[in-house]
Amino acid sequence: MSENLKYRKKAYFCRVFDNRKTYYNMKRSAFAIITFLLFAITANGQSIEEIQSSKDYIWGTGNASTLKKADNEALAALISQISTNVSSKFEQLTEGGTNGDQATVDETFKSVINTYSRATLNNTRRIVIQNEPEAVVMRYIKVAEIQKIFDGRKTKILDFVQEGMHAEKKAQVADALRYYYWALVLLQSYPDGNFLTTKDEDDGKELLLATWIPKQMNDIFSNLKVSMESTHLDGDLKTINLRVTYKGQPARNYDYTYFDGRDWSNIFSAKDGTGIVELPALASARNLQLRTEYMFEGEANIDNELAEVMGTINPISMRNCALKLEGEEPKPGEEKTENVLMADADSATTTNSGMHFLSNIESAAYEETMKKVESAIRTRNYDGIQSLCTESGYDMFNRLIKYGQAKIISEPQFKFLECNGEITCRSLPMSFKFKSNQRTFVEDVVFTLNKEGKIDCLSFGLNKPAVDDIMNQTSWNDTVRNVLINFLESYKTAYALKRYEYINSIFSDDALIITGSVLKHTVANEGQPMSKQAVKYTRQTKSEYMKKLQHIFRSSEFINLRFADNQVRKSGVGGEIYGIQIKQDYFSSSYGDTGYLFLMVDLNNPKEPVIHVRTWQPEKDPNFGLIDLSHF
Repeated sequence: MSENLKYRKKAYFCRVFDNRKTYYNMKRSAFAIITFLLFAITANGQSIEEIQSSKDYIWGTGNASTLKKADNEALAALISQISTNVSSKFEQLTEGGTNGDQATVDETFKSVINTYSRATLNNTRRIVIQNEPEAVVMRYIKVAEIQKIFDGRKTKILDFVQEGMHAEKKAQVADALRYYYWALVLLQSYPDGNFLTTKDEDDGKELLLATWIPKQMNDIFSNLKVSMESTHLDGDLKTINLRVTYKGQPARNYDYTYFDGRDWSNIFSAKDGTGIVELPALASARNLQLRTEYMFEGEANIDNELAEVMGTINPISMRNCALKLEGEEPKPGEEKTENVLMADADSATTTNSGMHFLSNIESAAYEETMKKVESAIRTRNYDGIQSLCTESGYDMFNRLIKYGQAKIISEPQFKFLECNGEITCRSLPMSFKFKSNQRTFVEDVVFTLNKEGKIDCLSFGLNKPAVDDIMNQTSWNDTVRNVLINFLESYKTAYALKRYEYINSIFSDDALIITGSVLKHTVANEGQPMSKQAVKYTRQTKSEYMKKLQHIFRSSEFINLRFADNQVRKSGVGGEIYGIQIKQDYFSSSYGDTGYLFLMVDLNNPKEPVIHVRTWQPEKDPNFGLIDLSHF
């Protein structure tokens, strides 16, 4: 890395953290001033009795053996009073009721208010009336300050709606439904939620979210079509390959379950228009019932605030999520449709002179290798695989077949793309499922072969929108575009296959690594509100990051990264320096989160990409938004 780049990295780091230090110093100073003023007000005649008798305040008290417990009780009492104060604004909950039982409705209000964390209630004030061992604490808030409690919830609702809109435009069906439903759920926890609006990005019209979101979700359901493409038998198990389209185009992601005659299946995830159904060999798939996943309850745990609300209110039923498989079940070996996705790939590369597909004659040797690999995976006989791979390729192959009960789901149509003597084979469609996750993923496995026809690398392919974002950068040469795609696919796959050494090799020794950790504080008593998610940004050295990653690899049965979106931009300095901003969903057997990943990658040596900066943030920072190249 050049001295200039090192200087810019350090300068940015100092700027970000100096600003953050200044911010927190200001915050501490402000807190000290507020504390002083509060003391002065109390001392100047605003007694506890006056606060409790004033209509300008809402208050609650708690008694316990310790100050902490007394404070928890006081906060719970305050929350109960707030719920009574604002209940009239929750019209959607009032209308929902519970068989006209007012007491139950009141409890619903209280439960909803309990989803607002203690950190959100940071504008409440505390007075210690009596110290331990018989502690008495009072919590109070100005009536005029109550709206501030709900402002964060409003922001999250609007952000979810915007994310849903962006996903829908890209045919990312699962992402769109997920964000729309989560926004609809949170809407029920927001005062006057029936009247909250946002603007349409296209025509600027005001959209009433309480009615617009269900309508938009139903519109997505009505534009989905799932048909059968092919059938494959494996002993007593039959796998039916599905084609999933949204408004006539391949759905870039789509989650669903199906009824197998006895029960509903686990969740299956389709990718780029390809999904599967697994049935007993003698069962028929004709008119098979499917149900589009839209709640994403399991994934909601990545957002503590959302998870609490989803656990509080009744699920919102969307009857139009049900659909049936179209057409007749194909006979084994019979393909009913052409490979549309591969045709897309062909058209996407017609203008790239340095990147081209091999002819049938040119690809014959590579085709033979891939047929042997396909046969080995299907028969689970891997005796001859080592001779077909380089050392690194063989290691990755072994990791692949051990990853989540790997299985080929259809007859592949191999295409071989050459760029600078490197051969890329796209792709082998496979499914992966895990005992602890109750979910089946579909991935396109991409193979990289050397000139001798040996497999040197394999990876999980990016979805088409991600590839298109790179391929449409016509000012970049073919080598750069090919390297960027391969890098992102290798990066994603390295975490899934736990390739510690590879990840260690692509980070520079002095890499700037900033990790945003979501802090979720619990409370002493069950049922009391949890504190709001807070984000702590921490700088890590490469060795610290890799040590933590090693622990994660050892403790997780599986890791799966999903890139919902990515933007790649070239830096104006440093030669081939690129900034990659990714909306990333991270799932593992022990942990899950969603957020924004930023990588600054040095491709001056295409064979050895180097990451100089890695940052992760769970959401857009209210002060500077998303970290990108402009910060460096």
